[in-house]
Amino acid sequence: MKLIVETAGALKGQVRVPGDKSISHRAVMFTSLADGVSRVEGFLFGADCLSTVACMRALGVPVDIEDGTVIVHGVGMHGLQEPDDVLDVGNSGTTIRLLLGLLSGQTFHSCLTGDASIRRRPMGRVARPLLSMGARIDGRRDGDLAPLSVRGADLHSIKYQMPVASAQVKSAILLAGLFASGVTGVREPSPSRDHTERMLKALGAPISKRSGYTEIGRPARLKAMDMRVPGDLSSAAFLLVATLIVPGSELILEEVGVNPTRTGILDVLGAMGAQFDIEEGEPQAGEPTARLAARSGPLVGTTVGGSLIPRLIDEIPILAVAAAAAEGTTEIRDARELRVKETDRIRTVAEELRKFGVQVAELEDGLIIEGGRALKGAHCRSHGDHRIAMAMAVAGLVAEGETVVEGWEAADVSFPGFVDLLRELGARVRVEE
Repeated sequence: MKLIVETAGALKGQVRVPGDKSISHRAVMFTSLADGVSRVEGFLFGADCLSTVACMRALGVPVDIEDGTVIVHGVGMHGLQEPDDVLDVGNSGTTIRLLLGLLSGQTFHSCLTGDASIRRRPMGRVARPLLSMGARIDGRRDGDLAPLSVRGADLHSIKYQMPVASAQVKSAILLAGLFASGVTGVREPSPSRDHTERMLKALGAPISKRSGYTEIGRPARLKAMDMRVPGDLSSAAFLLVATLIVPGSELILEEVGVNPTRTGILDVLGAMGAQFDIEEGEPQAGEPTARLAARSGPLVGTTVGGSLIPRLIDEIPILAVAAAAAEGTTEIRDARELRVKETDRIRTVAEELRKFGVQVAELEDGLIIEGGRALKGAHCRSHGDHRIAMAMAVAGLVAEGETVVEGWEAADVSFPGFVDLLRELGARVRVEE
């Protein structure tokens, strides 16, 4: 499918973005280990999170969906069952990496695979610390690439110093720690998303955190709980940037998750001169939320790097679009992690923005973007990456003439209904086969 985007007039409205992708994954996976029934409202029904649902069902967990609510009938800490077939995670890196940790401490064998993109993404950085805990993991290229075989084992605790901040690697180790003897510890070089720690603590796991160091022990049980997933800030970022760069636009985003490990995008946009207000909301699923009210205005270039990067790694494609619309130069560094996402996002962002006439220099660990030039309509490709697809759609809203985004179906991975919301706000967009 392809998306056709025309230059937008002012965008105006009040919306709630879909549920947080990271929290939705964890809600289903973690409550599967609890005793009792958990109800999850606000779940993101995107392709990635539905892959997690399918995998947990294949592991013997009854998961029902009724009127938009996900109902998880937890099987307890030791109730997972050996799957009858290979577990297919689709395009979801979160699913495969967290399952590696969860399955390492089971009593059975399982095999994990995914689509072509997943089979290219490195898994060794997750497998190595798990192997040091006694896990038995193998796969292509010495266990670095899927398909991956996981044979359950008796695990022991480790104290692991992470070389690079990664919520997925940290989460895999902590999940393995639920089944390991002793107390497992993880130290991060800089803060990454802490959704795993928050949710496991709410479920009753013995977990503690101090000064970048997290410890977890083996619980006797986890307790079921009901929760509502807040709106996904990563998804909200696309609408937020669209509002900031399309003249005359005003937007209110309701119930957005503003976990401090995720709000780097708000910090950077604020430094660029963005006009938005944050009103604190009610916590949901143990996570802080807020009402964001944004309006268009001039942006200026900035420098992004260091400890900010783990707090906005998924938002860099749309941040690059904001940089293209800003006056001056924006430099993004320390983001080598982007090269092993759904695509090499450093390369694909640079390649696609150049089609709009943007001057972009590709660095090994980031980008230098020269802003201030009028964008021209372009014929873009998503490269099968949901965030590239949506970022280029937003660029098309301020480009002169028509923009086409090929492979638009990739957007359904994290933001089903994105086109409908753009239309609701007043954008002229349409999808064609």
